[in-house]
Amino acid sequence: MKKTIYLILVILILSCKNENKQEPKNKIVETDNSELIEIYQNDQNDRMTDDIDWFEVSKNDSLRRVRVHQLLDSGKVNTGMDYKNAAMVFQHGNDSTDYGLAVKLMKKAIETDTTINKWLFAAATDRYLLSKGEPQIYGTQYQKMGDEPWKRGEIDTTKISDLERIEYGVETLAQQREKVKQMNKKKLSDLLAQGKSIDDMIEIIKSENKNNSEYDISESGINSFGYNLMRQNQNEDALKVFKLNTELYPNAFNTWDSLGECLLILDKKEEGIKAYKKSLELNPENQNAKTIIEENK
Repeated sequence: MKKTIYLILVILILSCKNENKQEPKNKIVETDNSELIEIYQNDQNDRMTDDIDWFEVSKNDSLRRVRVHQLLDSGKVNTGMDYKNAAMVFQHGNDSTDYGLAVKLMKKAIETDTTINKWLFAAATDRYLLSKGEPQIYGTQYQKMGDEPWKRGEIDTTKISDLERIEYGVETLAQQREKVKQMNKKKLSDLLAQGKSIDDMIEIIKSENKNNSEYDISESGINSFGYNLMRQNQNEDALKVFKLNTELYPNAFNTWDSLGECLLILDKKEEGIKAYKKSLELNPENQNAKTIIEENK
């Protein structure tokens, strides 16, 4: 009899443990706020033209901040991506109050989702410090006054190591110095202004020394030029530029990612997916390539 009672108790205990392990039937899975995604995209699109109307952008930025404050107050900012999208809006604010809020929102984003890209936290921190008259620590902020050349904003290089910079997606100090040099080179769009055709430009770029050219023919410089062409609906010309970039920088995953995007826009699906697969091969962490490949199976 005692053995029977003991056996029943063991069964009951195990049953209770299994019940406790079951997922709640009405568990709510948070999804990214679609309005915040749109707000973020509009913020970025306002800044993606060569001829930016900063008065109009400033007005739009102000309206975006008002709306995001409302979303925060109403509890509609919940996921890591929500906090990141909201942070970008305040990163484009006017003062240390806005920049400080961007820092707090990015900290919350990283705490909520450890896979979030942390670069914006570094950028918001630097902008917040500079707005208070203190030197930046990561080195994300660059400045240009009138016709003067670009320069990196004042920086205290003792606070953050290069390893920490890399962790937050920021260039090392040596890379930052090189970036300033690239930023002060002539833009490829200047060649268009001189009446050069895309084919002429490609020949000029191929003939230039990548390390000693008066034009910015870095991977990012060529990529940016390609996207400028796409924004003007010159997709065939953009395709030539992106193909050139993969030839000059064959081991850079982003050149193949951009080529894939342009090919898909031109309805060249098979070639586009092939480019995305090459990008993913070079960088297995390229989530964008993974998503595009999955969506086009």
